Amino acid sequence: MSRTAKINRKTKETDIRVSINIDGKGEYKSEIPVAFLGHMISHIAKHGCFDIAIIAKGDVEVDYHHTVEDIGIVLGDAFISALGDKVGIHRYGHALIPMDESLAEVSVDLSGRSMLIYKVPLPKNKVGDFDAELIEEFFKAFANHSKSTIHVNLRYGENAHHILEAVFKAFAKALSHAVSINPRASGEVPSTKGAL
Repeated sequence: MSRTAKINRKTKETDIRVSINIDGKGEYKSEIPVAFLGHMISHIAKHGCFDIAIIAKGDVEVDYHHTVEDIGIVLGDAFISALGDKVGIHRYGHALIPMDESLAEVSVDLSGRSMLIYKVPLPKNKVGDFDAELIEEFFKAFANHSKSTIHVNLRYGENAHHILEAVFKAFAKALSHAVSINPRASGEVPSTKGAL
């Protein structure tokens, strides 16, 4: 079964189009007016082996908030749509990833329940012209719309770019394992309830 999705979302503030293939090769194409976020999502694609294409327009002349949040919304919607009934998946994923002096830890549960725990203190709030606090908004939107539980913790780090890159790479690896098929449980939903 093909685990793919195409999701469009248009509001007065943004126009976002996302297509994904969960069982891809890590190919990434984007037209995003927020360069730093585009760079971070490229790590989700590459290190998660997801094929992701995003075309996004937004009111970035106001600030990046609406565009960043709405990309998280649409990407979350795309993942849950592509997963379907979640039969046979591992459901859980965890990764501890270094990026130079930084070490980030991410745990994912595709539980059907939305929750984000985000504990990533940064040495500064800007990476270039990007407000680093918006990364939490991205993950909150993704968690809410993919109906997943995500815990993001920074073990340590000094450089804000390195910290956030470690976070995204850890998220990619954790999500990749969570959506992967468990050969020992094929045909089963990974829950005692029988549904997620």
